[in-house]
Amino acid sequence: MSSPKVLFGFHAVGVRLKTAPASIIEIYYEPTRRDARMRQFLEKAKEAGARLIEADGLRLAKLAGSHGHQGVCARVQPIEQVHSLDDLLDSLTEPPLLLVLDGVTDPHNLGACLRVADGAGAHAVIAPKDHAVGINATVAKVASGAAETIPYFMVTNLARTLNELKERNIWITGTSDDAPKTLYQVDLKGPTALVLGAEGQGMRQLTRKTCDELVSIPMKGGVESLNVSVASGVCLYEALRQRGG
Repeated sequence: MSSPKVLFGFHAVGVRLKTAPASIIEIYYEPTRRDARMRQFLEKAKEAGARLIEADGLRLAKLAGSHGHQGVCARVQPIEQVHSLDDLLDSLTEPPLLLVLDGVTDPHNLGACLRVADGAGAHAVIAPKDHAVGINATVAKVASGAAETIPYFMVTNLARTLNELKERNIWITGTSDDAPKTLYQVDLKGPTALVLGAEGQGMRQLTRKTCDELVSIPMKGGVESLNVSVASGVCLYEALRQRGG
């Protein structure tokens, strides 16, 4: 069995309480926090039969590795995820919608990307092992539970993975400021992988060359680009809109 991990914050722990309460080993909470949000959380935890342990802020910070725990931490067993990208794709009964992140190493950005991917109904998020951050407690906190629900695959060779997606007739659409078309001029209703690079650097050159086409997000103001999580949201929700969502 995999080693337990720590979730912290109301959203991350609350989603686990809702989706897989049996996987929760114990929940630590700060008894000095008595506001309505904490009371409601503790009621749900008790209803789920979770083991509750009082803990001061220092202990919670040590457990979470962060002071942003909001007074709540949980030790949980990892949830069994789909073992491979191929298994996931084989199981789908609708056109795949994938988010590919090339070079996103900031855990806050990854957490926000996972959250928006879950919200827009993407089937998975893909990233290269050597140019990405893994799922840690900070990612899970920022993702507000989406780190538990959206499959996240870290692949050894991103360009090879993109070519394998092409063999499955998945269209690879990359984003670039200098692309001739905008996001709103392309068809995203079919099997699609949307590729975004890190803010500032963008996609690596090999990743860019592997894309079937490049699109831009129109920028009408003074700023030149969007944060990668915001750009992910714009792209994924345009795909959702086109698909009738």
